[in-house]
Amino acid sequence: MVRRTRAEMMDETRRKLLASARAAFAEKGFAETSMDDLTAAVGLTRGALYHNFGDKKGLFAAVVDQIDAEMAGRARSLAEAKDTAWHALLAEGSAYIEMALDTEVQRIVLRDGPAVLGDPARWPSQNRCLDATREAVAQLLVEGLLRPVDVEAASRLLNGAALNAALWVAACDDPVAMLPKAQEAFRMLAEGLLASSASSVMAPASR
Repeated sequence: MVRRTRAEMMDETRRKLLASARAAFAEKGFAETSMDDLTAAVGLTRGALYHNFGDKKGLFAAVVDQIDAEMAGRARSLAEAKDTAWHALLAEGSAYIEMALDTEVQRIVLRDGPAVLGDPARWPSQNRCLDATREAVAQLLVEGLLRPVDVEAASRLLNGAALNAALWVAACDDPVAMLPKAQEAFRMLAEGLLASSASSVMAPASR
């Protein structure tokens, strides 16, 4: 029998705790989930949780980071399938907003996340989304499709618009009905950055 290294065992413990926490936080929410719930479900002790994540809030932050990274990856994959940088930018923002309909995303990231971890714009995971937006804005400027604009300012405003639209959709009484309204508003805000000579890129992207 092959003996596992200490690093391998620690990695397995972290993965077990993350999986247990993700399921519990999605089902019960942060406040109603106890540390005993999280550890007992995978045959571990509170000591393992403390050692790996510090406390329940630290574990929750790790779960949020994991899900948020998956959201950014899914949105980026959809964007990469588009034929232009402009359509990719719109697709990425629209996809991120649409993920507010996912019950796990809705409960953990968009509802409990801000209440437990504070301003989402300051979460480390949001930097990944912001980096992708910066790349897109910089490319569009090089292509002459945008008005003269500061890359950082435009990127932060676009990224913030998508994030806040997702937060709004998740919090409203009828997320399904609000989704297309939020996506349309995001598109219109983004189009405000277009140069007057770039109207042709506003045509629907090829599917």
